[in-house]
Amino acid sequence: MKTIKQTYEMQASPEEVYQAFIDPGIAGQWSGASAKVSGEAGAAWELWDASIIGKNVEMLPNEKIVQDWKEAGWDNHSRVTFTLTPKGNTTVVELLHENVPDNSAKSITEGWKVYYLGPMQALFEQ
Repeated sequence: MKTIKQTYEMQASPEEVYQAFIDPGIAGQWSGASAKVSGEAGAAWELWDASIIGKNVEMLPNEKIVQDWKEAGWDNHSRVTFTLTPKGNTTVVELLHENVPDNSAKSITEGWKVYYLGPMQALFEQ
């Protein structure tokens, strides 16, 4: 199993970034697809027609999101932690993705940049 760590600086407040994770309308904008997301701990979520599914484990508004995360075809869930830290007029998002299957690590590493946090970052730069 692999661990992925990445950092993104968003041109938005922690409140705005947090909403981009939990608001289906905003998540639909950056993902380009319908999104079933929530800010409630214990709530299930899915993105890209359920090709990625999971459950919210811990939700600290505007500070931290911990989710169980599973891609279609995986036997077990991985664990994703997003930590939001204010930095002036921006927010630093630290990604920690643990227990990523070895054979998926390369594509998942790139996927965060191309499909998830990269597009979210671009949304705030518009």
